[in-house]
Amino acid sequence: MRKFLCITLALCCSVAVFGQKADLRKGNRQFKKKDYAAADISYRKALMLDTASVAAHYNLANNLYRQENLDEAAKQLEAVQLTAGEEPFAADYYFNRGDVALAQQDWQTAVNMFKESLRRRPEDLEAKENYIYARNKLMEQQQNQDQNQNQDQDQNQDQNQDQNQDQNQDQNQDQNNDKQDQNQDQNQNQQQQQQSQQDQQQQLSPQQAQQLLQAIQDKEKQTQEKVDEKKAQALKSRQKEKNW
Repeated sequence: MRKFLCITLALCCSVAVFGQKADLRKGNRQFKKKDYAAADISYRKALMLDTASVAAHYNLANNLYRQENLDEAAKQLEAVQLTAGEEPFAADYYFNRGDVALAQQDWQTAVNMFKESLRRRPEDLEAKENYIYARNKLMEQQQNQDQNQNQDQDQNQDQNQDQNQDQNQDQNQDQNNDKQDQNQDQNQNQQQQQQSQQDQQQQLSPQQAQQLLQAIQDKEKQTQEKVDEKKAQALKSRQKEKNW
């Protein structure tokens, strides 16, 4: 029973492998004819029979790349990254993955992939050219990032300086205002004190008021005495005249 089961499994695996290869060959024929929609179906049928097939993922990624579906193409290549390096066509795998990264402007991944491709096929001039191009773009990107970071730092420093200047100006202004307020308060206090002193000087004590009143009365008395004296003299004059 076990022997029959093993044989049955082996036959099933053989059928699956044969069916997958048939789908791959069919997809390749359709790919050459640029019938990418039909090739997509064939390659996906091959993947259904063996989800770990490097060839099926690789071919499907190429087909997706021709349809400008870069994200999905990158996913198909990434799915077999761990095993693709052991395949006979590993150089092509890394080249194609680097090409997809170039189209996505993922310069770091492109540099890494073309480097791996050159390690397996150093004489590939196109891979060298792409590697140099991706490396230059990566250096340019890093320089731009450094410049942007420096600019951001400069802007932050300028903003901090401006904030500090504003704070200092506000503090100085507040201090000046406080000093002005203090001076005004002092002046007002001095004026009030002076006015109070003047008022106190102008106000008479009860004794001074009594003395002033007595002086006025004495003055009035003297004036009245003088008037009375003049009246008496006038009367005397009339009497003389009358008698004479």
